[in-house]
Amino acid sequence: MDASSVTVDITPGRLRGTVENGVTAFLGVPYAAPLSGQDWFLPAQPVPGWDGVRDATAFGATVPKPGYQGPVARILTAEPDFPGPECLNLNVWTPATDGSAPVFVWIHGGAFRNGSGRSGYYNGSAFARDGVVCVSINYRLGAYGFLDTGDEHTNIGLRDQIAALEWVRDHIAAFGGDPSRVTVAGESAGGMSVGSLLSSPRAAGLFSQAVLQSGAGHHALTRPTAQAVTAALAERLGIPPTREAFAGVAADDLIAASSALDIEVQQNPDPARWGEITTNVMLFEPVIGDDVLPRLPIDGIRDGAGDGVRILVGSNAEEMLFFLAPGGVVDLMPPEAALGIAAGYGLPDPAAAAAVYRDGDADLPGGQLVSRIMTDWFFRIPAVRLAETRPGLAYVYRFDHRSTALDGALGACHAVELPFAFDALGADGVEALTGPNPPQVLADEMHSAWVRFTRDGDPGWPAYGAARSVRVFGDGAEGTVIDDLDGATRVLWEGVR
Repeated sequence: MDASSVTVDITPGRLRGTVENGVTAFLGVPYAAPLSGQDWFLPAQPVPGWDGVRDATAFGATVPKPGYQGPVARILTAEPDFPGPECLNLNVWTPATDGSAPVFVWIHGGAFRNGSGRSGYYNGSAFARDGVVCVSINYRLGAYGFLDTGDEHTNIGLRDQIAALEWVRDHIAAFGGDPSRVTVAGESAGGMSVGSLLSSPRAAGLFSQAVLQSGAGHHALTRPTAQAVTAALAERLGIPPTREAFAGVAADDLIAASSALDIEVQQNPDPARWGEITTNVMLFEPVIGDDVLPRLPIDGIRDGAGDGVRILVGSNAEEMLFFLAPGGVVDLMPPEAALGIAAGYGLPDPAAAAAVYRDGDADLPGGQLVSRIMTDWFFRIPAVRLAETRPGLAYVYRFDHRSTALDGALGACHAVELPFAFDALGADGVEALTGPNPPQVLADEMHSAWVRFTRDGDPGWPAYGAARSVRVFGDGAEGTVIDDLDGATRVLWEGVR
């Protein structure tokens, strides 16, 4: 056998991976059967076995998705698109196939419509280098993953994630991983997915720890809202709102219709028709009210779902600039816009809240004020609420390093922490988001904390409790822990939502 390759045996058959710089990788490994016809809209089926040695030296297919559009595409330039029926696959990076290392399973973000486990942002080599088996997965997105036609086949995307975790439970030992020491992690929609899994009875026992980056347990759709989306999408396509009818629509046509409907909803956000989407702003999300997700995740978690699972949760200081800065919208918003945003989110005294968010800066531009309020509603407060459910078992962080891309307009925006957590600053596309020469010392610091948490259950700072301790990652913030960080704005949300 060539010194640069290695094989493992799992139930479906034998796999060949590669060894490079001390890290062994198995790429494009199927965790479910190929998809065709109506299978695209039904729960995943087990992987059929194969004869001989299956090559796992190259990434596999990606699920159907629109790709990033508009101004955001300027900063997310490395979104691979390789469609194919074997898109329910995963990638494994391991320090050795004969070990028993802790396991870090990554669920990508992308608003439940974009992203893939093969993105260079999520290269798991640094985790394997540091003694952790890293797994990145694909799962069905958009209408393929979250269409609700009123039957029992709901939350297909979450069911895919659970199937991948079951694959890890059953097979990761062959790759040198310990199935009893699994940490499931994700960012944005991936973080919201982790919150859903934490609350799901179908995922109980599949992981003992969780990492939630810029996503927690507050974002999901009720079934009536999800079914309203299905009906509107079917009307656009000229088909009945049935699973069988959607299965007959070409992927490009379904994605185009979904994108057009998304634009319509954003332009006419009628709460009477679109419910939670008018604030959540995502057309497809996990659906509450089935066997996968009986309740809104945060509610289930408060009542004991996922009890005992340790969590690492946090957000970035200026998340919403990711969405507002690339197209210049942030510069066009008047201060009065913040009052409408605050009222829409349920803050009882919008003017008083805006004054607190100004923090004494009377000249703060309206767009920056809007960004601060939206950042808290979408990301920071859900993270805090999740941490509050398990004092002593939760660790909270905030990422404050400001991107230098777009002349610094992005700030410490959404997703900018990803290449630091993965210690992947040199990956394709990263510079478009971080700016040139991002600080390696910060990647060393943050990635080490993620490894410590995965390995030991303790990232290196005090757990969240009465003091509300928050670890700050940013230039010059090495080791900084602040109690009740931004407490003045946190208390504004008490009793809201």
